[in-house]
Amino acid sequence: MAEDYYETLGVNRGASAEDIQSAYRKLARKYHPDLNPDDKRAKEQFQKVQNAFDVLNDSKKREMYDRYGSAYESVGAAGPGPQAWGAGDGSPNFDINLDDLFGGGGGGGGGFADLFKNLGQRGQRPSRPAAPQRGANIEQAITVPFTTAVLGGEYQVGIRRSDGTEETLHIKIPSGIEDGKKIRLRGQGEPSPDGGPNGDLLIKVSAAPHPHFRRKGRRLDVQLPITVAEAVNGAKVDVPTPHGTISLTVPPGTSSGSKLRAKGQGVKGTSGEPGDLFAEVQIVLPKKIEESDRKKIQAIMEKYTDDPRTGLKW
Repeated sequence: MAEDYYETLGVNRGASAEDIQSAYRKLARKYHPDLNPDDKRAKEQFQKVQNAFDVLNDSKKREMYDRYGSAYESVGAAGPGPQAWGAGDGSPNFDINLDDLFGGGGGGGGGFADLFKNLGQRGQRPSRPAAPQRGANIEQAITVPFTTAVLGGEYQVGIRRSDGTEETLHIKIPSGIEDGKKIRLRGQGEPSPDGGPNGDLLIKVSAAPHPHFRRKGRRLDVQLPITVAEAVNGAKVDVPTPHGTISLTVPPGTSSGSKLRAKGQGVKGTSGEPGDLFAEVQIVLPKKIEESDRKKIQAIMEKYTDDPRTGLKW
């Protein structure tokens, strides 16, 4: 049974030229051999689509096909006068402007115009197949606990893809990650629209504030409360750090604002030297002092004439 070109392109017999070109573009993308290298049926179907388009996109060929059906070529060859649709040897000379057909617009081309630009003659294949398109990246922002950013650990992230599906991932936070840095999970982004690689998931990490510690790169700062007696006499005081509790020596006569340094007790990254911990001393008075003790303290301090505001200037 002879092939129906209109049925091959999926259009009716009254279809306009624009309808025929639109149907051809859609089917050419679907069945092109370079996009279906392992599908023999796709190659055969593409050839059928190309044959049908060659005829129906040419007004003279289409008129003869509508009048004589599949026998139009033999009728045209036997008829008087020159052949309107072919060369003297009966081969088609119809040339498709693929830049116009696939949206190139005669400029720089692109997309399927580049893919099919070598297909002006029926059955001719492009010299290079188009590379599959990579899926889009997904960007997500999370806020992790301060301790997780310093020490590292696992964190649960919920992502929502463009198709509406949701997924929960358990990601590893590296120790010492800086605020605002991004973690890239390859292949966890959007899927490719044409069989290419998936995109990536980019996670921007921020750290929640800590009630006592502050961070500057790999340096940690903490305010260290001490008593008046510890400040006057000196003492050894326990200080918590990310790596365990350590003991710091407070020298006698230490004033508020003095900083004690604990080397290597700051942030330890995945590589390089660890940072230091700086403890800023804050002398804390008792909430309630009896009047008799207050007078004793005043009497003692009157013996020392040092003015603590000597260097305070505008």
